[in-house]
Amino acid sequence: MLYQIYETQRSMMEPFADFAQAASKLYSNPLSPFGQNPFAQRVSAGYDLVYRLWKDYEKPRFGIRTVQVDGTEVAIHERVEIDKPFCELRRFKRFTDNPATLTKLKGQPAVLIVAPLSGHYATLLRDTVRTMLKDHKVYITDWKNARMVPLEDGEFHLDDYVHYVEDFIRHLQGIYGNCHVISVCQPTVPVLGAVSLMASRGEATPLTMTMMGGPIDARKSPTAVNNLAMNKSFEWFENNVIYRVPTSFPGAGRRVYPGFLQHTGFVAMNPDRHMSSHYDYFKHLIAGDDASAEAHRKFYDEYNAVLDMDADYYLETIRVVFQEFALVNGTWDVISDEGELERVRPGDITTTAHFTIEGELDDISGAGQTAAAHELCYNVPKARQKHLEVKGAGHYGIFSGRRWRESVYPQVRDFILQFHDGPAAPANGGKRSIANGSSAKKPGRQRSAA
Repeated sequence: MLYQIYETQRSMMEPFADFAQAASKLYSNPLSPFGQNPFAQRVSAGYDLVYRLWKDYEKPRFGIRTVQVDGTEVAIHERVEIDKPFCELRRFKRFTDNPATLTKLKGQPAVLIVAPLSGHYATLLRDTVRTMLKDHKVYITDWKNARMVPLEDGEFHLDDYVHYVEDFIRHLQGIYGNCHVISVCQPTVPVLGAVSLMASRGEATPLTMTMMGGPIDARKSPTAVNNLAMNKSFEWFENNVIYRVPTSFPGAGRRVYPGFLQHTGFVAMNPDRHMSSHYDYFKHLIAGDDASAEAHRKFYDEYNAVLDMDADYYLETIRVVFQEFALVNGTWDVISDEGELERVRPGDITTTAHFTIEGELDDISGAGQTAAAHELCYNVPKARQKHLEVKGAGHYGIFSGRRWRESVYPQVRDFILQFHDGPAAPANGGKRSIANGSSAKKPGRQRSAA
């Protein structure tokens, strides 16, 4: 019912948001009679702020058209490589007519960036992608809004997330022979699970695995996010934050954790900061500081765009990652494509080099949570392990912004390059051939009781 109420309210407010936008333009136009008013700039700024507070934020675009590679402008063509029910594997293919640059691009490593499925769209990693494109062939998981996925496309579980990652890794391996994986925040757990399962089966694993600000072991330095997940029962989440998608969307009837609830939680973590930011935006508009105002718009166009998550996936993540700590306790079982239980054993990883990155001031994934991966992957030689704590960086600063570009990325780039030619061969000849990432549904899927 709450979702229906929210959608009704949003629909009712939409005309007022449109009016506020039109009024803002009317008062800011110097040729308009209203624009001659001495208070016109303030009135326009007020209406603009109202519009942005009430408007509906759609999924943003990556919008990466070109990047600079050694002083040469390289064109970027964004395309969907694999289309699964709940995710698209998106590729950023690079083009240039400079022979020397083209030769260099062809020899660069292929990297799969696994974006979080935790409320925001993959475009939150736009800066990550843009920066990586200078030195890598880049692919990213672009998760779909669950309310747009029809019920006939089936359910989506944490196990399915793991299998999606496996399929995407195999797809890149099939094209390039090897690949590298970067996971940011939430996907550090399913990515480590996927690589562990591939290693246990004897499949080729990625050459490197970079894990950034994720809850590998959420028991360490728990944050407000961790405490909420740990202090509330599984039943509380199921009864209080799960709703069915209204009939106005393709996924009508699907059980989801709505994006607007997730967004409310984001804002509630730092309400004073957001209020101050909006007030600063109002002052920038009055002062005619277009650059600062545009920076505010770009940030909140991304921050306020949220998606719904399938209820099964969300609830299982709460249980497995934040309540049972199944990965670190060695009790996480994933249902295979054949319907059999497979135990996730990070200790079976022997060749994949791994790099963990944490922000000193991260208030989402606390200190030590990501570094815990080193203890779990104990059969990886120490020479193939690395950890970085980024001084002065919060959660977003480790993958976006100046600190990411100037401090973190150079180390990520060098780490990938260091092990790019190293083997990541199967330990026993391989029990499964490389797949092409098929999105076919699994027949006869069964699930044990929680």
